[in-house]
Amino acid sequence: MNRKTLVLPALVGLLAPVLAACGGSSDSGGAADKPIVVGTTDTFEATPEGPAPFDPAHAYDVGAWNVMRQSLQTLMRVPRGGGGPVPEAARECTFTDTENTSYRCKLRPGLKFSDGKPLDAADVKFSIERSLKIRDKNGPVSLLTNIDAVEAKGDAEVVFHLKTSDATFPYKLATPASSIVDNQAYAPDKVRAGFEVTGSGPYTVDIESRGQSVTKAVFTKNPLYKGGIELKNDKVEIRSFADSETMEKALKSGEIDMMSRTITPEQIAGMSASQDQNVKLVELPGLEIRYLGFDTTDPAVKNKAVRQAMAHIVDRSALTRSVYGSTAEPLYSLIPTTITGHKNSFFNKYPKADPQQAAKLLRGAGITKPVKLTLTYTTDHYGSATKKEFEVLQKQLNDSKLFDVSVKGVKWSTFSPDQKAGKYAVYGMGWFPDFTDGDNYVAPFLDEENFLHSPYVNDEIRNQLIPQSRRQTQRGSATPAFERIQDLVADDVPILPLWQGKQYIAARSDITGTEWAVNFAADLQLWELARGVA
Repeated sequence: MNRKTLVLPALVGLLAPVLAACGGSSDSGGAADKPIVVGTTDTFEATPEGPAPFDPAHAYDVGAWNVMRQSLQTLMRVPRGGGGPVPEAARECTFTDTENTSYRCKLRPGLKFSDGKPLDAADVKFSIERSLKIRDKNGPVSLLTNIDAVEAKGDAEVVFHLKTSDATFPYKLATPASSIVDNQAYAPDKVRAGFEVTGSGPYTVDIESRGQSVTKAVFTKNPLYKGGIELKNDKVEIRSFADSETMEKALKSGEIDMMSRTITPEQIAGMSASQDQNVKLVELPGLEIRYLGFDTTDPAVKNKAVRQAMAHIVDRSALTRSVYGSTAEPLYSLIPTTITGHKNSFFNKYPKADPQQAAKLLRGAGITKPVKLTLTYTTDHYGSATKKEFEVLQKQLNDSKLFDVSVKGVKWSTFSPDQKAGKYAVYGMGWFPDFTDGDNYVAPFLDEENFLHSPYVNDEIRNQLIPQSRRQTQRGSATPAFERIQDLVADDVPILPLWQGKQYIAARSDITGTEWAVNFAADLQLWELARGVA
């Protein structure tokens, strides 16, 4: 029997009652009282470069955000099935002008932090202004830089005054970058070092660590929580594993109840064909992308012809087929295929692997010797298949005789700050969207203060096209601006898109709610999980 469950967007609402019914009702004692344990290969470390892995002013990766979403609260949130943001700590939010530059939120009554301190408009103002003041180079401040001022009107109303129109602003208030923190527990001008989190989210969290690394995060239902999330459990744990294979063994033995990212392509194939009735594999819609980034000031790739030549040589179909199989598909743009505004700009300009055209470009630029460069990737952030992926890229480029490529793997705790410091000419990264809009596949890479700290500047993109796209309340109307941006990126190649991935989780058969446990943007929604009947 094939144990894979496929959850499609259009069917998820119909499947939910059926899947829940199959799980049965939780007992009042025994196994039902055990915490649900979720495994991950995400690592969380406090380092000199990143001393505050769970501080909203610093944290900007999917693993840390998956801890923060459970324990910190935002004014808005994305509902379980996706779509536009809905109020969370707020009871209502709306633009108050036709230009989308003034956004008002009224808070729910009775909000409190987990330590019992009341949460009011002053805390919201403090939290946003704090991130803008700290301006952490590794943090998500780029999501907030369009805020001109935050105004607290009494205890229960906040008004955001924006510098320019931004119809996507409600989505940004739904990200952990906009988390509300206690102004008595967090300093206004520096990050909170260590692993402690004080928030008003659906769970409180206790972090267990060994040295400077987290081993376990224990989430307990917050009795003071006021918000729109309905918890299906009282306690959940996230445990970090060194590798996917060890995590799978823990799932099969019953040590953990669910394994999330990262599951290797080989594990997905194995579990899909498995006869094991105790474990189910769930395929979910995904919006993850992978790409090569370039430091366009580095001598090795400063010439646009070098980057265009690489775009002519890389064979995405062969790459995804040999490394990821059916779990990924080639991507020919920054914006993935299922997001409004997508255009296959790289396919239009580089329709097939063409070393001859690459050689012509390099000769035209006066480059006659093989281009020597290093592709750098992170060894412990995107899964063990990343190493093989970069070996395939290395072979494709070297086989052309136009490049002399070496590859280098680096731990994430070193890779992330070094990449932002401009230490890598070419580097591999992934992107899990902060919110599901074309803007979030464009601005984080190309706008001023982008999260890559990329030196690439295109004035048309920054000063015309991004602002133009954000003025469109009907997001489909932003498509022409997005298409033009994608064409410009395909020509300049500051980033080379590689592939778009699916999402998978695996769980014990008595765990219900798995169809909702991870949303389109790879956000863990632990409150959806429950223990039923195997």
